[in-house]
Amino acid sequence: QERFVESGGGLVQPGGSLKLSCAATGFSFDGEIMLWHRQAPEKAREWVATVFPAGATFYTDSVKGRFTASRDNDKNTVFLQMTDLRPDDTAVYYCQKDGSTTWGQGTQVTVSS
Repeated sequence: QERFVESGGGLVQPGGSLKLSCAATGFSFDGEIMLWHRQAPEKAREWVATVFPAGATFYTDSVKGRFTASRDNDKNTVFLQMTDLRPDDTAVYYCQKDGSTTWGQGTQVTVSS
C-alpha cells in the first residue's frame, strides 16, 4: 500500500527558507514520477512541482526560481527546498506519486511576520 509522510513544515518569516521532506513507501520509488502539491486555506489543492526519476524537475510559475525539488532514490525520499518564502506560500504541502489517489497528512507551512 502506498504511503506518503511529509515533514519539515513550520512557521517562517517572509523571505525565509524551509526544506520539506517526504518519505514514500509501498511501491518501487526509483521508477516513479513524484509530485508536490499544496492547499492554501479556502483554496483548491494545486500542483507545485514534479520530480522525474532521474531528477529532472518542473515547477508552477509562482515558485520558479525560489523552490527546488529533488529526490534521493536510495532513501525513497523526495524533497522541496523553499527559499524567499512569501505569505501566499502559506499552505499544507503534500507529496504524491504521479497517478496515485493516495494522500499523506501533509505538512503545514506558514509564512508570516
